[in-house]
Amino acid sequence: MMEQWILGWIFAYAVGLFAFYCYLARKENKRRERFEARRNAAVRAVVSAPSSSPNGECRSDETDIIIVGAGVAGSALAYTLGKDGRRVHVIERDLTEPDRIVGELLQPGGYLKLIELGLEDCVGDIDAQRVLGYALFMDGKRTRLSYPLEKFHSDVAGRSFHNGRFIQRMREKASTLPNVRLEQGTVTSLIEEKGTIKGVTYKTKAGDELTALAPLTIVCDGCFSNLRRSLCDPKVDVPSCFVGLVLENCQLPFPNHGHVVVAEPSPILFYQISSTEVRCLVDVPGQKVPSISNGEMVKYLKTVVAPQVPPEIYESFVAAVDKGNIRTMPNRSMPASPHPTPGALLMGDAFNMRHPLTGGGMTVALSDIVLLRNLLRPLRNMDDAPTLCKYLESFYTLRKPVASTINTLAGALYKVFSASPDEARQEMRQACFDYLSLGGVFSAGPISLLSGLNPRPLVLVFHFFSVAIYGVGRLCLPFPSPTRIWISARLITGASGIIFPIIRAEGVRQMFFPATVPAYYRAPRRV
Repeated sequence: MMEQWILGWIFAYAVGLFAFYCYLARKENKRRERFEARRNAAVRAVVSAPSSSPNGECRSDETDIIIVGAGVAGSALAYTLGKDGRRVHVIERDLTEPDRIVGELLQPGGYLKLIELGLEDCVGDIDAQRVLGYALFMDGKRTRLSYPLEKFHSDVAGRSFHNGRFIQRMREKASTLPNVRLEQGTVTSLIEEKGTIKGVTYKTKAGDELTALAPLTIVCDGCFSNLRRSLCDPKVDVPSCFVGLVLENCQLPFPNHGHVVVAEPSPILFYQISSTEVRCLVDVPGQKVPSISNGEMVKYLKTVVAPQVPPEIYESFVAAVDKGNIRTMPNRSMPASPHPTPGALLMGDAFNMRHPLTGGGMTVALSDIVLLRNLLRPLRNMDDAPTLCKYLESFYTLRKPVASTINTLAGALYKVFSASPDEARQEMRQACFDYLSLGGVFSAGPISLLSGLNPRPLVLVFHFFSVAIYGVGRLCLPFPSPTRIWISARLITGASGIIFPIIRAEGVRQMFFPATVPAYYRAPRRV
């Protein structure tokens, strides 16, 4: 009976919000149609061909675009722009295979972008594993959440892999284009002249200091970027750290699924990264982790973490701890706060980061690359840096709905899944698990957001507050008490306190109403 009341509340709430969403969507579509008509007319007015040939061949020794960094974003961007005929110079600090404990899970939405960029073969021949959904574990209960992939080709799914293998495959593919040059070197500074970025200064592998010049410099040198301060207002938050392990010959309870243990004090992740290896990431709140050298980490993993992992994984987890190859990585969150600068652009983790709990980072980066490619395609040349900068301001607006949805979901879900002494937060945590366990639209909606298949801000807000209302219903039905009413009020205010600060940092107007931002309508000129 109580479940029926709760579902009734959620249904009434859903109908009202859906009607409001349809009204906003109709207005947004009309604005977009008018804008697309103007943009198409502007594109047709760009009558000259691009300055470089579309078949990937270089016409001169000059460089159109410098890319700083050849990680996931830099490598994919180099191939994409090189395939469009741009002359690209990539400068990467270390071209050997990276060895990281993050960037190993690509959501289905990211895989679709990989296909759109022609890079889907980069997950081949690296023992990548298909990911079909998630399994949640909490207090001895478990539930499986499958990606809504029914409308897609059978090959479409998530992929998990060794990050370094994936990056090397993309680097190799980019280097096959004759107009893409990969060079090992460390960029020390941007070259600025009268407020315009003209190129970079860098040190080669041999130690020589050189300069490289181009109309556009794209900085995507990762989360440790030393160049971002020149191009944005970095407000980096470090909410926690990941402790990484590799479990060998371990059979997960749900094959081809990521596993999330809603544990104390914060979540634990398991997912397959090869046919014989499972990655475990233990989230430790704060910026300090137990010391590995004096044995505190081993003690923490065995006494605090091990009792909370699923029984099927326990022995493999303890064996991995005893083996001792334990690594740590701070988790960073940084909203995109760019300073539009003529001649330069930020991309990837150098530009925007979110908590890696949901594995959305590569999806955001690849989505940004598709958007940037489409914006640059009509341009015949890029020599007029101020005009190009003004036009590319639309990039920062157009990316917001997708990127901000994924960013907000990651931050909000991490806070909800983390333990708290606050009883209202505990109720929100339990309500989230139970809501997802209902199945049907209650799980399909959130998992479509997480997978990057339906990254819509209003859908995110709808499901987030549906969880809160579900939690209130669990507390107040069938007989509310003053204590439960008080906890319910705190639950709603606590939920608002989780999601609204994240949305405010991302930008309310750009996230929900991008068509109201003037930069949204900027069409390509003769630049």
